Amino acid sequence: MKKVLPVLALGPIMAISLQAAENKDFNYHVDRFADIEVLRYEVPGFNDLSLNQKKMLYYLSQAAQAGRDIIWDQNCRYNLQLRHLLEQIYTGFQGDRNSADWKAFDQYMKQVWFGNGIHHHYSNDKFTPGFSPEFFEAQVALLPDSALPLADGQDRPAFMEIMKKVIFDPAFLPKKVNQDGSQDVIVNSATNLYAPGVTQQEVEDYYAALKDPNDPTPISYGLNSRIAKDADGKIYEEVYHVAGLYGPAIAKIIYWLDMAKSVAENDAQREYITKLIDFYITGDLRTFDEYSILWAEDTKSDIDFVNGFLESYGDPLGMTASWEAYVNFKNPEASARTEAISGNAQWFEDHSPINPAFRKPEVKGVSAKVITASYLGGDAFPSTAIGINLPNANWIRAAHGSKSVTLENITEAYALASIGNGFNEEFVIDAPTSKLLDDWLYITDMLHTDLHECLGHASGRLNPGVDPDALKENGATLEEARADLFALYYLPDAKLQEIGVLENPDAYKAEYYKYMLNGLMTQLNRIELGKDVEEAHMRNRQLIAKWILEHGKKDKVVELVKKNGKTYVKINDYKKMRDLVGQLLAEIQRIKSEGDYKAGNDLVQKYAVKVDPKLHKEVLDRYATLDIPPYRGFVNPVYHTVTDPDGEIIDVTLDYTESYPDQMLRLSRENSNL
Repeated sequence: MKKVLPVLALGPIMAISLQAAENKDFNYHVDRFADIEVLRYEVPGFNDLSLNQKKMLYYLSQAAQAGRDIIWDQNCRYNLQLRHLLEQIYTGFQGDRNSADWKAFDQYMKQVWFGNGIHHHYSNDKFTPGFSPEFFEAQVALLPDSALPLADGQDRPAFMEIMKKVIFDPAFLPKKVNQDGSQDVIVNSATNLYAPGVTQQEVEDYYAALKDPNDPTPISYGLNSRIAKDADGKIYEEVYHVAGLYGPAIAKIIYWLDMAKSVAENDAQREYITKLIDFYITGDLRTFDEYSILWAEDTKSDIDFVNGFLESYGDPLGMTASWEAYVNFKNPEASARTEAISGNAQWFEDHSPINPAFRKPEVKGVSAKVITASYLGGDAFPSTAIGINLPNANWIRAAHGSKSVTLENITEAYALASIGNGFNEEFVIDAPTSKLLDDWLYITDMLHTDLHECLGHASGRLNPGVDPDALKENGATLEEARADLFALYYLPDAKLQEIGVLENPDAYKAEYYKYMLNGLMTQLNRIELGKDVEEAHMRNRQLIAKWILEHGKKDKVVELVKKNGKTYVKINDYKKMRDLVGQLLAEIQRIKSEGDYKAGNDLVQKYAVKVDPKLHKEVLDRYATLDIPPYRGFVNPVYHTVTDPDGEIIDVTLDYTESYPDQMLRLSRENSNL
């Protein structure tokens, strides 16, 4: 639960500068369909790396591809069958590519690729096909039985019956992750982290029996397993490891990790790669903790990566982790900023506006750096975060520290691809505010990510005996709110000028305005009219923005005002807004430290979920005039090895020209490991 996702694709509000864009001849735009735009990102500095560093990035990129099928299967138990079938149709289609059915099928195929399955990557709603059942049946009829991905014992009619239901029945598996606490969130979620027939109460009882509330180093139970029932109705875990669930894919991951280990930069890096391989072999969560400690404590290596079962956003109970991968190397110049922040971690903790009893008396091992992403995989692809902070285990963070990274080349790609899209002119209240954003939002947005990841997630502590999972389905939302509030609280602080990371003491106002605008209004463009806010990061932002709006109402700290018939955000008192940020941070830290589920649930339900339908429609209508895609993601560069006559790698190059469909089809051809 430690990542920062990008907000809406903004205009100059997120840009570096027009001059920077004009100096770039790199084409960021790849594809556009439905509510999504696919971009590419550049990997500056790659050619300056040593041969062993290039080789290591290549091997790690292969490991990041090898686990692709895992996230597809985790997201829904029918995803892999459906992907194989759809790709057979897509590559073999001989009909009219100008027909409405084909164009709708083409869009559906691209949506499924982007979502790593049949559900939207952000809203969790099942995609609605625009092509007819008759078109689908006619295309499948052209395929021989040998081309169909039939399950064991499944015949063609049974296969077609379930595939049609998966695609066309809106009531079947309608939502990947359901976080409505008034329902059984497992039964009402399509995610394949739990077998059919397993209930929320059964899972909670199963893990409650395993947990020791007095264990100072609690195991992250459920992190790498699927809960199922045997023939007698008894709950058991199917553990992800090389001899268990997802074994064939994990074996390929291990192979490439072992290759990466052969060119490791130092002994510390080699040791944690070895420990990660041990974890993949055994599935033992104590081994995973040992790996996490070694990884967090390695601050010397330039090449870095994460690969495994890490973030639990895809689990309605916030326990089981999705498989993901990031491959990267350090940007030393930009890292001076994050190192200045992490070097003062204790000061920030000591001056936090929370109850002193909830502060860490000694902040250990907080490290931070700015990285250049060189490959994305699993749940981090095609849609990715712009910052991450790991490990997630609270006891490891307290005793051994954590590592934060900001993906600057990804943020830059978002920014440079957004130049001149008209967002400021449509949604920002006036020209002076727009100039404030143009001048200062890029750096303050980066600092917000740095503070969120490096210090926000690393701050605070739980009271003794509090279950880290006590906040249940609200855990991710409240944790992201806590980290965002920590970052917002410190952006105006003179400490940032003192340590040399922000020169203008008023620059923070750009981030404050953007945050309120996004939380109150513009992120609604990502939600279908009439629906609630579902995704944890969106809930977090709306919770904060609506709470500040309500609690600052008496003094008109922030207002929604009308201008020429349109709604705008107006901030009247930035200093009082900071005070409100501190008050909410103190309360959410209390909720987390005490494991106060009721108070946390009350906050989420009151502020984070419901949407004003009139304002929602206005936002959608205004966005429609701009044609800005609500969601963006990426294709990866393609790694090519150059070998000598003996087959030894003598260079590695990057190719940025692969199209979105070609990349997705190639990944399926080369990495169908399950």
